[in-house]
Amino acid sequence: QVQLVESGGGLVQPGGSLRLSCAASGFTLDYYAIGWFRQAPGKEREGVSYSSSSDGSTYYADSVKGRFTISRDNAKNTVYLQMNSLKPEDTAIYYCARSAIATMKRDFYADWGQGTQVTVSS
Repeated sequence: QVQLVESGGGLVQPGGSLRLSCAASGFTLDYYAIGWFRQAPGKEREGVSYSSSSDGSTYYADSVKGRFTISRDNAKNTVYLQMNSLKPEDTAIYYCARSAIATMKRDFYADWGQGTQVTVSS
């Protein structure tokens, strides 16, 4: 059974950092791209970053480029999202999902975690 479980969310002050984890089970991470998405209240779910399994490439949305870093540990079947210099506008529920191809298009992601809340506020 495919399962993705996010953790690491919480409340942080502006300028602070958090590291999100996406623990995968029921499949081998080596063969899948993993994407991070987020959804703020009243807004559509948007792509934040992905990590490709095929060539190791990564992608970042312009809004997080230079502040967020995605990484994967295939041995632990876990993908991480290091978030630095957090801003109030980063407040959202963050989801990880798996895709057979490396893309930020949401329709290509069939399996999703339950999400973890990130709140950036003073």
